[in-house]
Amino acid sequence: MRSERDSMTSTPTVSIIFPAKNEGENVRKTLQSLYEVKTHVTFEAIVVDDASSDRCCEFLTDPASPYSAVTCVRTDGVGAANARNVGAEHAKGSYYVFCDAHVSFEDWWLDRLLRPILLKKTDAICPAIASTSNAKSIGYGMSLKPDLSVLWNKEQPSLFETPILPGGCLMMAADVFHAIGGFERGFRRWGHEDVEISIKLWLFGYRCSCEPSVTILHVFRKKQPYAISQTHVDYNLIRMAYSHFNVLRIKRCLKLLKHSDPTQVKQDVINHGALEQRQQYEALRKHNDSWFFSKFSIPF
Repeated sequence: MRSERDSMTSTPTVSIIFPAKNEGENVRKTLQSLYEVKTHVTFEAIVVDDASSDRCCEFLTDPASPYSAVTCVRTDGVGAANARNVGAEHAKGSYYVFCDAHVSFEDWWLDRLLRPILLKKTDAICPAIASTSNAKSIGYGMSLKPDLSVLWNKEQPSLFETPILPGGCLMMAADVFHAIGGFERGFRRWGHEDVEISIKLWLFGYRCSCEPSVTILHVFRKKQPYAISQTHVDYNLIRMAYSHFNVLRIKRCLKLLKHSDPTQVKQDVINHGALEQRQQYEALRKHNDSWFFSKFSIPF
């Protein structure tokens, strides 16, 4: 087993990025699990404290802390997607893992998650994710329902393709992350981060898979730490639609809005450069949205 000190001081192969927002003791518990489990992979841990008000990351500034070498970056409330992007800006590894700051790990999880990427069997990957409160409740990557809400996949016997990588834990090579431009930089606060980056990966010609032999435990909270309004979530949905979907699907997305004025949200998205981003993406992508929805038999 690689020592904690070696993992935090050697040149990392993997950068594990934890966005954190008012996590209480979760950050400490997550890091404790990370450094207790066995691995042969050299890694670094980066915590992005996105303007927490509960001092959940303050222990990382203590020189006497066993986690004092963990990189802790403070942001001013940039939101869930951009907190991940900020973490990537500080990463030194050749591969990135984005994890929620309320998870726990098993021995060799990192080695087994990295292996399919190294063998070029996939380009981005997630483990199975189980609930901390009910370890038998396990999801294996996600798909989408007709209203674009997420649906957990059922277990399969070996590595398999998944439409959506859960934001709770996903891995990809650093060069893949930068080739697609990272997480959506125009998103507000919270909502659709994992759906958007997964669709973008597929449309840009990359493969997303689930490794069912690896399981992490995840705290599923009833309340989000971000002060979220439905307007933020609706804005993110329509921005995703304008970035990746054809005209018909954009109209379908606008019809999904029940708590926001579709005309106002649409104009807001356009005013913030979604059409220009759409042109950039169309020049880079290998597939269109119809290919994606057809490939995974998603009726939207």
